[in-house]
Amino acid sequence: VQLQASGGGLVQPGGSLRLSCVTSGFNFDYYAIGWFRQAPGKEREGVACISSSADDNTYYTESVKGRFTISRDDAKKTVYLQMNSLKPEDTAVYYCSTVERGLRRWGQGTLVTVSS
Repeated sequence: VQLQASGGGLVQPGGSLRLSCVTSGFNFDYYAIGWFRQAPGKEREGVACISSSADDNTYYTESVKGRFTISRDDAKKTVYLQMNSLKPEDTAVYYCSTVERGLRRWGQGTLVTVSS
């Protein structure tokens, strides 16, 4: 099972980034995928989640509602996180994750820095 996050970088406040999570090694269509983030000195928190392709429901933490959009491309086995109107408090390492056969699986993380 592999999850490969990418797309992070340095962006000014108010800017946008799109993160990608390319997966392999499990039946992607059947699994919910989530994005988490960990800011310096803080605990990792859930940001957004999308259910399996059968349901395609989405969930967001309150602080990103209306600014972030999670989506999935089953053909590419990839989940995206479109982040708009970025704020300095969004600065963190972002991880994608799933629970596969009862185990939490993590990608390696991609750094997002929001700064002027």
